[in-house]
Amino acid sequence: MAIRALNESEIAAELKKTPLWKREGKEIVRLFQLPGFKESIAFVNAVAKEADRADHHPDILIQYSKVTLRLSTHDCDGLSTRDFALAAVADELAAR
Repeated sequence: MAIRALNESEIAAELKKTPLWKREGKEIVRLFQLPGFKESIAFVNAVAKEADRADHHPDILIQYSKVTLRLSTHDCDGLSTRDFALAAVADELAAR
């Protein structure tokens, strides 16, 4: 089954559910502030495990205690429900 890109109203509705994420073109982006490098790496490893499980992988930038995640769905050249589902998982992991 092909992955469908969300339309503008669907994206707006999903962004309301994930208010810490910002849209940048065909991506959603969030900067996570962690206590230190060790915690950043642990967070990235937890996100990676969930991303592998979902077969949907973010772009990740680690800057000591800051981790930036960027999500988009290349298969539909835009944003899909998969992006927002993984964003919600990352938010949960960061809250732990």
